[in-house]
Amino acid sequence: MLLNFLRRNKIGVSVASFYRFKYTRGLNTMTVPKATVKVVNLGRIPYGRALQIQQRCVRQHLDSLSQFPNILLLCEHEPVYTIGIRQALYSAEEEHRLKNLGADFYRTNRGGLITFHGPGQLVCYPILNLGCFKKSVRWYVCELERTVIGLCRKFGINASTSPDTGVWVGESKICAIGINCRMYVTSHGLGLNCNTDMRWFENIVPCGIVGKGVTSLSQELRREVSVPEAIPPLLETFAEQFNCRLSFEDVDVNNDGTIIAK
Repeated sequence: MLLNFLRRNKIGVSVASFYRFKYTRGLNTMTVPKATVKVVNLGRIPYGRALQIQQRCVRQHLDSLSQFPNILLLCEHEPVYTIGIRQALYSAEEEHRLKNLGADFYRTNRGGLITFHGPGQLVCYPILNLGCFKKSVRWYVCELERTVIGLCRKFGINASTSPDTGVWVGESKICAIGINCRMYVTSHGLGLNCNTDMRWFENIVPCGIVGKGVTSLSQELRREVSVPEAIPPLLETFAEQFNCRLSFEDVDVNNDGTIIAK
């Protein structure tokens, strides 16, 4: 009956991908199609502009009753220090000091403490409706960590997690993770050091973790690993880890942060 309904209404979904049954523990269960995630590469972009785009995408998700697509924003930033929701630790004097170094400074609604974003760092902002995946923030953060660990493995780097959020190589963090989740719609994300100028981190205690270091793909491999080189393995491991299908298209961004197809 369902098949006839699909055909009558010309719904272009194959039976193989949409209505495949298997017998498990005596019950018929439906195989759910993979979620689609649209990849948008913003290139080098100021942090404030990327934040505006994120906020617009989140609003569209919340206003559209799940009709807005899941999006993976990729970018690099100009030098910027950002802090999370625990902002009382960072005074106006500290903000002024960091700005005098030539970086922007933003107070945000993500988790975590202070970190740096800049050229040579691959920043990934998944704007996902976790209802398409799994409604668990802990699961989501763990999947981001596993995605980066898988990427590092492709480069021959042995990375791991620790009690502190993020991805580590020994005692040094190679990827910072800080997210926001509102009504199971995610924003913010991860920053993976590729060939970042690591001297920027010397001005802060990264993520507020005393006694730990920072590292990069280039530092671990003792060769230059650029952001463009790191993007394909990141997308591959993201698709594997989140069991999703990635789509690609050229887009423009309006002045209000709305993403539109060209």
